[in-house]
Amino acid sequence: MDYTVKEKDILLHEPDLDLDETLDCGQAFRWKKIPSDYLCTYTGHFLNDELTVSQTGKGDFIFHNTSESDLTGKWADYFDLGTDYSELKRQFSEDETLSKACAFAGGIRLLRQNSWECLISFIISQNNNIPRIKGIIDRLCEHYGNRFPEAEELAAETPDSLAYLRSGFRAKYLCDAASRTADGTTNLADIAAMPIDEARAALKAIKGVGPKVAECVLLFGMHRTEAFPVDVWIKRVLAQYYPDGFPAFAAENAGIAQQYLFHYIRNLS
Repeated sequence: MDYTVKEKDILLHEPDLDLDETLDCGQAFRWKKIPSDYLCTYTGHFLNDELTVSQTGKGDFIFHNTSESDLTGKWADYFDLGTDYSELKRQFSEDETLSKACAFAGGIRLLRQNSWECLISFIISQNNNIPRIKGIIDRLCEHYGNRFPEAEELAAETPDSLAYLRSGFRAKYLCDAASRTADGTTNLADIAAMPIDEARAALKAIKGVGPKVAECVLLFGMHRTEAFPVDVWIKRVLAQYYPDGFPAFAAENAGIAQQYLFHYIRNLS
């Protein structure tokens, strides 16, 4: 990790990171792009830890008002800075379509999110668009004093008491997820360590968690890189480019490959 400390900021050089591609691609919903004099600036949260980060050029970033210990102990893990994405992209580029996708959006990285926050976020995401998802999560955090609630706090809610979220049918699913997590019926840490098919089944035991939400929680909230969320865009990719199946050589990191493909096909259409 190539960085220097400059007063209250951290200057980071990471060629395989682009903030727009990583923070605004639908894998996390608590980041907002704000006006600045830089190439781009985002402010957001990992649970209740806040960060403002700017991109000043290709591969160059400022982590504002951040200590070195916070960078190495928290944000480096969140942005998956320990993974060699250049090597992953080199491997993916053995496939023609993946090669094009990596060239198109080579700055995407997989964020290592908290599994509880990720579970709630992707339950909210069902049949929803990104601005509305962000709005619901914003209202949830505002209600709890501008912080993401613990499972025990959300378990005390009912679908009626969550009416302020304007989340519709999803409210009852949020209550079930919170109740199961709070009383230990669903243990997210245990699920993260299970064989992948067992983990999928355990997540789908939560009301409202179907195959796509389960895959998203595994990939984005548990860093199970073999998980492979399939939505309308990825169905199109599979039908058009992989009618005989996804390349076996990429299976171990299929979820990361999916991120490149998702961004590529969505912007190509």
